[in-house]
Amino acid sequence: MFVDGCFWHSCPDHSHLPKTNTSWCRLKFRGIARRDRDTQLVAAGWLAVRIWEHEDPVDAARAIEQLVRDRTAEKQPHRPRAPGRACPSGI
Repeated sequence: MFVDGCFWHSCPDHSHLPKTNTSWCRLKFRGIARRDRDTQLVAAGWLAVRIWEHEDPVDAARAIEQLVRDRTAEKQPHRPRAPGRACPSGI
């Protein structure tokens, strides 16, 4: 999980170029965005989750929890039940 600052990481809702050093900042922001995309974590099978600093922490935690549940369920092999056997409660 990455918690990115809105200013440096070009948040789509809050990003803006400052009035001074505009050229330098534009290059700096492009470099940061390129580095953010060029992560080797995804190539290694990780799921990169970007949370912006302005997001509600509880909502972010719930979204991450759901992503973990979804990915865990995807990796579970489907095992059909034997005919005539009752399914345990809660499953």
